[in-house]
Amino acid sequence: MANRRKIVITDDDPIILKLTRNTLMDAYDVFTVPDALKLFQLLERCVPDLILLDVLMPGMSGYEAIRILKQDERTCDIPVVFLTSRSDVDSEIEGLNLGAADYLSKPFSPYLLLKRVEMQVQLERQKRELKDLNENLRHIVEQKVGTILKLQRSVIRTVSDLVECRDDVTGTHVARTEHVLRLLCEEMLAKNVYRNVIQTWDLNLFLQSAQLHDVGKIAVRDSILLKKGKLTAEEFDEMKKHTTFGEQVIEKIQRETEESAFLTHARIMAGTHHERWDGSGYPKGIAGPEIPLQGRLMALSDVYDALVSVRPYKPALPHDHAVRIISEESGRQFDPLLTQVFVAASDRFADKGQVA
Repeated sequence: MANRRKIVITDDDPIILKLTRNTLMDAYDVFTVPDALKLFQLLERCVPDLILLDVLMPGMSGYEAIRILKQDERTCDIPVVFLTSRSDVDSEIEGLNLGAADYLSKPFSPYLLLKRVEMQVQLERQKRELKDLNENLRHIVEQKVGTILKLQRSVIRTVSDLVECRDDVTGTHVARTEHVLRLLCEEMLAKNVYRNVIQTWDLNLFLQSAQLHDVGKIAVRDSILLKKGKLTAEEFDEMKKHTTFGEQVIEKIQRETEESAFLTHARIMAGTHHERWDGSGYPKGIAGPEIPLQGRLMALSDVYDALVSVRPYKPALPHDHAVRIISEESGRQFDPLLTQVFVAASDRFADKGQVA
């Protein structure tokens, strides 16, 4: 009995109330009220599975009542079947447009009433089952997506760690540059610098993709990558190739998978983070705004970390010294607007950049 569906019948005709109640009471819990006011009083205590609603009633009509029902979060999903002596098409269309699930003309046979109610109750049960199924599927999809993203982050981290293991002078270079990038992006948004571009990015994806900016170093020979001293001109030419190789590797992955913003950011940064604002960088020698914003940002973060980190051929520079060098390179190596943002935000990552 606890699982019986609840039906509310609203009609000012006591004969209709008695007829419908007697017809439905064996299969449902039936509540009868004589007008819309009593209906809303009942709904404060009970939310039924179906409402049978007379159209023409004293006080508030069925049309007015359904408007209120559909605007209330508690009652908007309750199916409403209109009961009416009107038989014209326009009245039926008006009721359906207001959200009625069905329209039953008086006088009606008890059998037809029972079947119409059974149909609506069954449809409502199916809708709820479908809603529950969709919710379960959404939960399963979210779990699967979460697992895939976790796996993706793990693979990315492993690849970037592999690069750092080969290029052991960089230490935690990837993590530090990512931190600086995050603060730069936050400052850019606050100062409205390239905001129209930044706002189109998923910043979490962008920052994760930065981990692959040096992936091309995997192809550089150990004798060059691990050399304890300054590179020769020939060796430096080979080292430069890590940008092109990194771009090609990520581009190959893109061709074999679905396009993603993550891979696009990664490919751009891998290929352009050594370009210079004045066009004297590598591998393509592009200049100014031709350098993608991702590459310009990565260049700042990458150089700052190199300056404040220990290298075999130099000690770590103090933070203030590194910031001054970068500021002096505004308009030559770096985008002037981004350099201003970098200097303004530099105090926020001073300690993060230092390496003992």
